[in-house]
Amino acid sequence: MEGIQIYELKRMDLRGATVIDGFPSVGLVSSIVANYLINALNLTQIGIMDSIYFPTVALVRDGQPMNPVRIYAGSKVDDHDQIVVFISEFQPPPNLIKAIAATVLDWAQDARCNLLVCPEGLIVDAREDEGDRQVEVYGIGSTDKAMDMIRKNGITVFEEGVITGVAGVLLNEGRKRDFDVITLLSEAHPDYPDARAAARAIEIIDKLLLHTELDARPLY
Repeated sequence: MEGIQIYELKRMDLRGATVIDGFPSVGLVSSIVANYLINALNLTQIGIMDSIYFPTVALVRDGQPMNPVRIYAGSKVDDHDQIVVFISEFQPPPNLIKAIAATVLDWAQDARCNLLVCPEGLIVDAREDEGDRQVEVYGIGSTDKAMDMIRKNGITVFEEGVITGVAGVLLNEGRKRDFDVITLLSEAHPDYPDARAAARAIEIIDKLLLHTELDARPLY
């Protein structure tokens, strides 16, 4: 769909970087993960996504107007993966999801990023929300290389089911284009923002990419 653009506000070398999809999902898992990474890694805003089809709103923070869909990134640090985060303040309507996902992947490929990671909530019936039961996280990849990353890091493979929204389209697009996309499905409650599910996704992302021992305990 025409009318969706990415505008770069700051130039940064993103070759080899990993892109995190922060468009809202079940339990707002992706949104919580995206906000956490932006703050914990002190990422800088480098761009926005805009469209005539997006809500006509401006988010104001610290006296500054902000676009509802923003792109943040950090610098390369030693052997840690460079991280880029897309974050959205609204749930994309179904008629825009394919165009948004294609635009994200087009941009990632143009910037020569290596990997796209989608933290998602997975609705689980009869989930035990009380007690110390650990939230399970499952993974699925668009390529053999992405699946190898999942298995080598001890993540349970998501064998069967349906993945909707931006994450689902990115998986399909990644498979079509032979681009590495990993979706991490964290068991989540659909009726409220599930910080516990997001914390588990953050721990897996840290294990996969960052190796910095991010402290997600405040989210539990």
